[in-house]
Amino acid sequence: MTTPVLALKDVSKSFGMTKALSGMSITLFPGEVHAIVGENGAGKSTMIKIMTGVHQPTTGSLEVDGKPLSLSGTQAARVAGIAAIYQEPMVFPDLDVAENIFISATDLGLVQNRVRLRTRARALIDRIGMSLDVDRIAAGLTLAEQQAVEIARALSQDVRVLIMDEPTASLSAHEAGELRRVARKLASQGVAVVYISHRLEEIFEVADRVTVIRDGMHISTRPVGEVTPDSLIADMVGREVGNYFKKAPSHATPEVILKVTDLACEDIFRGVSFDLHKGEVLCMAGLIGARRTDVALSLFGIRPATAGTVSYKGTQVRYTSPAQAIAAGIAYVSEDRRKLGLAMPMPIRSNITLATLASILSPAGIIDRRREREIAEAYRKRLNIRTPNVDLAVGMLSGGNQQKVMLAKWLELKPDLLIFDEPTRGIDVGAKAEVHDLIRAFVAQGGSAIVISSDLPEVLAMGDRILVMREGRQMGIIDHKDATQESVMRLALGQFEGAA
Repeated sequence: MTTPVLALKDVSKSFGMTKALSGMSITLFPGEVHAIVGENGAGKSTMIKIMTGVHQPTTGSLEVDGKPLSLSGTQAARVAGIAAIYQEPMVFPDLDVAENIFISATDLGLVQNRVRLRTRARALIDRIGMSLDVDRIAAGLTLAEQQAVEIARALSQDVRVLIMDEPTASLSAHEAGELRRVARKLASQGVAVVYISHRLEEIFEVADRVTVIRDGMHISTRPVGEVTPDSLIADMVGREVGNYFKKAPSHATPEVILKVTDLACEDIFRGVSFDLHKGEVLCMAGLIGARRTDVALSLFGIRPATAGTVSYKGTQVRYTSPAQAIAAGIAYVSEDRRKLGLAMPMPIRSNITLATLASILSPAGIIDRRREREIAEAYRKRLNIRTPNVDLAVGMLSGGNQQKVMLAKWLELKPDLLIFDEPTRGIDVGAKAEVHDLIRAFVAQGGSAIVISSDLPEVLAMGDRILVMREGRQMGIIDHKDATQESVMRLALGQFEGAA
């Protein structure tokens, strides 16, 4: 490790009055997995965009093989051997795997020669150690397989630096393990792998060195053997967060606000029964394909149940649209911020008031912009939404701050029941702690919450009770005092012995 394959030297980047990076320096060496961690909004995305030519530094320089290089765009970065894959893969669903791998190929002879194309594609798939049919149409690929296609595409362009930005955020535990194995394999072949993840346990499994950035500045770079989860968290947030998954006191009361009996929806799920008490947090746990989200969609009226009963506040109900659920005081915080949660091009203020728009309309149907801004500013301060102003497009915010905007939208509705679907997916530890505090404050004030989460420590910390599902069936409900990761996983895997 003598000459870095890529280095940022004292790089700063400003967008108007906002400084996204300040004096950032980092070195990447061939054959290493270099993890980068930091809170949402710390500057990781801006740094990636400078490395891949999307943005140019305001000051400072980028060096490749020890020589300054100005990247005029993503094509220039690819020529230099720098590529990135992201949390949500970009494949063409109607093309096969081989065609997706070489979608950017300039060698027309290769593209026209199907035998040669498939041979080259198989060699690239073999290089990353995946079992994948190159003739398979991309529409049927899992997320992990789509990630493999993107990695093979980068390798086809002689990648020397591969940036993996939250690559496992949407993957199952097994798929995430496979992707980490690929990262190590590529490093063993001399590629410099940049690995960005909010899952700290992944960092200790896959990385050689880890860099922490905070508020656009470099905080530390150390070999992974010299850091601990606590030291990383302290560097990331600038304070000791402590055990942010510590169990909080329960606010549950005897009053039942929601009673679900033998709920079913076609062949999707069946046999779901539970009571939700006022002030209670009921967590729903399970593996990928457990159908927890489908239960939430049914309760919210998006996909109405076909059997069973639901009683809300003592009255039997059957919501056939979200509007009916919202009118009754039920809100649903989707796991998919971009498709179902927020209107990304719209300003923060408009997103926050979206669910309660009627309350700020004049008799003539005109939006009261002053009132809209007042509401948004109040939530910006209350939820600590990091933004220079509420007129900024919500798509410009970090994931954690987008999550807070989505929460603000539903809190403004003043619901009695909030359904949270993966509320901390893809956000950092500091933002997770803040979201947990918001949920706890909501139930402490008399609300009730259903929290769907794939993060077992989060489930154990947040849930007064834990409902476990497997392949569309309810396997059991565990009280928090009896719950352990082992007991929850036994139910999730269908192994009942020793589970509550």
